[in-house]
Amino acid sequence: MVTTVTSLGRSGLHDWVLQRLSAVIMLAYVVYLGYFFATTPEITFTAWQGLFASTFMKVFSLLTLLSVVIHAWIGLWIVSTDYMPKVSIRVAFQAIVIVICLSLVVWGIQILWSL
Repeated sequence: MVTTVTSLGRSGLHDWVLQRLSAVIMLAYVVYLGYFFATTPEITFTAWQGLFASTFMKVFSLLTLLSVVIHAWIGLWIVSTDYMPKVSIRVAFQAIVIVICLSLVVWGIQILWSL
């Protein structure tokens, strides 16, 4: 069993479950937006703003953003540990990915909750 500080889960099984759960949340979000587009007769700025003004949609969007970041981190962590044998390159790559992921979360929170 591989355990490391940069792994998100406690084990490979934990990472696998997190990745599948995040995929289900992202799928639910896409289905919900698809339903919104299919049932809204005219997509205007007012309709779009009304959708994202609700607390439910803000929380759902934030949960989806966190799911995207978790899903991407686990996938990129697995790829980096499998295909980057040189430790210095792998650590640099993982540090860059962490900075990008944290930046996206902070930026997403600012966008969603500043309205």
